[in-house]
Parts: sequence; structure tokens; C-alpha cells
Amino acid sequence: MHKISKPTKQTLLFISMTTMMSNVAIVTTLPHLKEYFTATQYIDLLSRLMITLPSLSIALLAPFLGHIIHAAGRKNAAVSALLLFALAGSAGLYLETMNLLLFSRALLGVAIAVLMIVSTSLVGDYFKGEARHRFMGLQSAFVAVGGVIFVVGGGVLSDLNWRFPFGIYLIGFVFVPFVVKFLVEYGKDSDESLEENLNPNLLGIYVLAFLLMLIFYILPTQMPFLIINHFGASGTVTGAVISLAFVFNALGALAFAKLKRKFSFEAIYLIGMGIISIGFVLIGVVDHVRYFFFTSPLMGFGGGILMTNIAAWMLHKAHHTKRVKASGYLTSSLFLGQFFSPIIFYPLVNYFGVQHFFIAVGVMIALVSSFAGILTIKAYAMK
Repeated sequence: MHKISKPTKQTLLFISMTTMMSNVAIVTTLPHLKEYFTATQYIDLLSRLMITLPSLSIALLAPFLGHIIHAAGRKNAAVSALLLFALAGSAGLYLETMNLLLFSRALLGVAIAVLMIVSTSLVGDYFKGEARHRFMGLQSAFVAVGGVIFVVGGGVLSDLNWRFPFGIYLIGFVFVPFVVKFLVEYGKDSDESLEENLNPNLLGIYVLAFLLMLIFYILPTQMPFLIINHFGASGTVTGAVISLAFVFNALGALAFAKLKRKFSFEAIYLIGMGIISIGFVLIGVVDHVRYFFFTSPLMGFGGGILMTNIAAWMLHKAHHTKRVKASGYLTSSLFLGQFFSPIIFYPLVNYFGVQHFFIAVGVMIALVSSFAGILTIKAYAMK
């Protein structure tokens, strides 16, 4: 394990923060798109794709980008990605059609994929064991706090003009000098090792990562519509509700290291899902906007545990010579779940109505998690 300077650690945290900005900065803008693009067919679905189309780019390209990053180097890849992040992310300030907006979001996804692979693999390079778990908790907490700033800022800006939140992505230009000066890269894995097949044990982690994001991304893709359209709240209030989830996401991430001392990765996954299921059910029964300030913390806390757990689980199992490639596949799995979340659940939202939909999903998660927990306990008892 290498000795890492404080500025290098801070730079890694800055890079990690941009991965959250890929979507949350514009969540409160989505309900306003229908008012501007009145002649566009299927605008309800297309507006939701604005937040998940970057996820499709990431899901499709991340495995291949892992090889490109290996060849180009993590530092060069991070600089290029931050420039694309700022340019493509801010394009919503001036683009005039939904097609062009969606295309800019797809390009943004490429930048996010590179940044996420770089940040995840560097954590594996810089830290080991307990130190890695602690830093990953700090990293997730830092990302969550950044999410608070971006969601609240985006909510306030969206009340002024639906375009203004896209300006938040210009912060990518600010991070470039930090990467150039402070980011450290310790050699490359051998080409022979990189071309080996992934550890089959990682495939189950990728499936669980997909399911995690499929469920967790109901929050940013459905909550704004519930709070703004159903309860008539402003973008500012909606941003405050979602940002509170990010505050507790940070707390959940920080709690991961302590949980890991007592529980396995599998047990922590089920614990997090149990917390999420309670949050979903409570969201489905609230009758006033103020109660969302009590349900959001549960969702955020559970999500913080789960996201940190899944990344640490992957790094624990992946061989150090395959970290970039393994990170690429994990990134692909997570964002594939993000992309398919509104598509898979769209029929259920139409059938149940957006609020009752939350109850149905919460009950389903609770039942599946309980069954999986019983099987896990039996499996450990047989060892």
C-alpha cells in the first residue's frame, strides 16, 4: 500500500463526486420539461430518460472503456472525462430539442463511466483492508454531501428556469487542475493479466449491483413527479426532500465500516434492502409533503450502506491485476440498473398510481429479502 498525500485523497473525492452529479443535478427540472416541450410525444417517458440515458451509455461502454483507460492511463482518462463532463452536461443551457438534449445526456454518460471506473480502481490501488473500507465510507459520504448541494441548488435554479440546473455541470472545468497536479498513478497492470477472464465469483455481485440500482433509482425518477405533480410542491421543496436522503446516504456510507466488522457482505446487502423496503412503504402512505422529510432519511441511509457495500465487495474479490476491468463491469451493472429502472417500473406506476406503486415495491422487496435472508442463514448453518 502506497502512502497517499492529503491533496491526492481530496482529488479522488472530487472525481467521485462528479459520478453523483450525472443525474441528481437536474431531477427537479424533469417535471418542467412537459411545460416547455408541449408538442413532443411521450414527453413523460422522455423526461424520465433524461436522468437515465447517461446510465445506458455507461452500461454499454464501461466494460470497453476499462481497456481504454488501462492503455491511456487513469490520469489522462480523468482529465479528458472531466472536460467532456462539463461540455456535455451543460449543453442543456442552450439546446432546443428533446432529441439533442437526450444526445447530450448520452455523451455525458461516457464521461461519467470513465470517472467512475478511474475513482473505483484508484481506491483499490491506494488502500487495503480496513483502510479501504473507511475511505470508501468517506468517499460515499462525500459524494452524498455533494448530492445535497447539487439537488438543493438544482431545485432552487429550476424554480427560476428549467435550463439553469444544467450550468452546475460546468464545475467539471474546476476539477481539471486538481487532477493534473495531484492525481497519482502507480504503474499499470500487465496486459497478460488484464486479458484473463474475470473471477466467476464477481458475476453474482454484478447481478446484485444491477438489482440495487433498479430499485434505488425509483427515488430520483419517480419522487419528483409524486412530490411536485401529486402534492403540488415546488422544486425547492422537492430538492430539499431528496437532498435529505443524501445526507443520510452519507451517514449510511460511514456506518458501513462498522457494520463490516460484524456482518458479511451478503448480510449487509440484506440489511440495506430491508431498510429500503420500509422507506418505500412509508412513502406510499404519507398524506402531506412534510412527511417526506421523515421517509427520505430511511431511503438514503439504506442506499448509503448498499452502495458502499457493493463496491467494497467487488474490490475484495477482484484480483489486483484486474481492478480496472472489474470496476468497468461493476459500473456497467450499476448504471444498467439505473437505465432500466423507469422503463421496467413505468407500467406498474401507470397501473397502481405513483404513490401506491411505492407500497407495492416496498412489500415486494421485503418479501424477497426475507426469503433470501432465510436461505443465507441456512447456507451458513450448513458450513
